[in-house]
Amino acid sequence: MFIDTHCHLTDEYDGGVDAVITRAKSTGVDTLICATAHPKDFESALQIAKNHNNIFVTIGIHPEYTDMNPYDYLTDEILNNTHVVGIGEIGLDYHYGIQIRNAQIKLFESQLEIAYKYNLPVAIHTRDAENDTIAILTDKYHGVMHCFTSSWDMAKIMLDRGFYFSASGIITFKNAESVRETFAKIPNDRIVIETDSPYCAPIPYRGKKCEPSMVIETAKVLANIKKLQLDELENLLFENTKRLYPRIKL
Repeated sequence: MFIDTHCHLTDEYDGGVDAVITRAKSTGVDTLICATAHPKDFESALQIAKNHNNIFVTIGIHPEYTDMNPYDYLTDEILNNTHVVGIGEIGLDYHYGIQIRNAQIKLFESQLEIAYKYNLPVAIHTRDAENDTIAILTDKYHGVMHCFTSSWDMAKIMLDRGFYFSASGIITFKNAESVRETFAKIPNDRIVIETDSPYCAPIPYRGKKCEPSMVIETAKVLANIKKLQLDELENLLFENTKRLYPRIKL
């Protein structure tokens, strides 16, 4: 089976969440990790996971929400929930400027410390913020570089710190040759796969709302990059994901 390691599940999809899960299973995507980005998402994500034994959750506050205090929301009750497998998505995003850089860093560092306390892997969002991400994300922490599109130079550093790298539909884009080249260099035992739905729909679905069933298209391209048969890649990604997220019991 394939595991979509990072998707955002809401009732805004055609037919709602149950229909999304059914469509995913029809393409061999049997397990989903529902990522959160704001405290308002936590309750609904945990309820979805409670209702489906093939769905797990990462809990986190995205860098755009710098007015949030994570200690108010990432509670013992939530982080000890058996459906929660990591903290994410968290990180830094300077794409629209660095006016709130310090606030983003404070939010990021606070959530990393919480992850360290609970020994949970982190799902990292980094956009136009390589240097600060590298400076902050020491080998004290462990986790995955979600939807990784940054440089090979950054990848080498984060490989040395034990991190995994998640390929999204972006690797299928015509203008993403440098991303494909980076994934060709990343060791096979450090890669996982995701949709980041409802964003980043892979070719041939580009321009449409992405959903977990589409991860198979990314897998086909990744298999070609890694010179593996699709079933070989499937087994590899399954084992990698279980190591990345030890709380997942499959």
